[in-house]
Amino acid sequence: MKTLSFQLLLILVSLISSPNHGVKAKCAFPAIFNFGDSNSDTGGFWAVFPAQRGPFGMTYFHRPAGRASDGRLVIDLLAQALGLPFVSPYLQSIGSDFRHGANFATLASTVLLPQTSLFVSGISPFSLGIQFNQMKELQARSLSLNQSGLPLPSPDNFAHALYTIDIGQNDFTSNLKSIGVAGVIRYLPSVVNQISWTVKELYDLGARNFIVFNLAPIGCYPAFLRQLPHNAWDVDLYGCMVSYNKAVEYYNKLLLRSLSKIRGIVPGANVVYFDKYAVLLGLFQHPKTHGFFYSTKACCGYGGGIHNYNPAVYCGNSKVIKGQNVTATACVDPQNYISWDGIHPTEAANKYVTWALLDGSRSRPAFNFSNFCDLQPIG
Repeated sequence: MKTLSFQLLLILVSLISSPNHGVKAKCAFPAIFNFGDSNSDTGGFWAVFPAQRGPFGMTYFHRPAGRASDGRLVIDLLAQALGLPFVSPYLQSIGSDFRHGANFATLASTVLLPQTSLFVSGISPFSLGIQFNQMKELQARSLSLNQSGLPLPSPDNFAHALYTIDIGQNDFTSNLKSIGVAGVIRYLPSVVNQISWTVKELYDLGARNFIVFNLAPIGCYPAFLRQLPHNAWDVDLYGCMVSYNKAVEYYNKLLLRSLSKIRGIVPGANVVYFDKYAVLLGLFQHPKTHGFFYSTKACCGYGGGIHNYNPAVYCGNSKVIKGQNVTATACVDPQNYISWDGIHPTEAANKYVTWALLDGSRSRPAFNFSNFCDLQPIG
């Protein structure tokens, strides 16, 4: 039976509205706290390094909105389905509202502590450990300032919130070109152990509901198809690199095994492994079955061809190449593409991932959100 305080909280959740998305329905999760990289960053990186430009955000926000996509990310769509506002970036000083959670994710973040500077390697300084420390600080400050009227989470929100972790892609890919699959595989156990231990640390802070995303099939991503060394025989009939996807599958098995072990020391918690890999691989392998026209071709890029990706000219940027000023522009129909910029999915692809997340069909153990919330359409 819910406590009186939680019942009152649910009533408040149904009444409080947000400028970007009104809270409409009752849900067992009054807040979302997210940890991740560009796959779930809703503006944290660009709040620190403000420089994002169009055509990012063209589909839903109609302007750059801090997301590495043409529109909403899975974390956005999840929040909408649960009847919650979009999750404010922790690092955004203007306009953030943390009453229904906070997003600690930043573009280019890693699980392991980076050994180099952003300006040297492009890796964000906000690794998973830093994001966890930010979470601890937010919780401590919220509890001490709870009666101040600030837009901070209530004490109950921390215990009943949903904690999502979607990170690890940059650990996997940042050194892949230089040290190869064999080199990367050597430190993957450290990556999954850090993720699982973060679940335990959050549990010790009172968290009880966790969704941990595995890695996507990067062997199908246009950027990696153009940049990573491979032979023609390593490309399958769907246009994806087999060896790199096999390495991702190895990582995902390690993560699944590690999370299974951590469940034994977090009694009473839901620790759910979500197979994002399987959902996206299905889209890349059978795009037309799911309403897409292009699979391994980026919507926003330069160069055309089967991948439309040039590493020298990233989406929205311009550069002089062979004496000519060229710009990586966006397609007019991103809903027909799985890949937005060669590295991240389009909003249309993110919707498929979100639907699978909500119905629990790709979760271990099964976790159907309709058992916990009056789900709202994501549009």
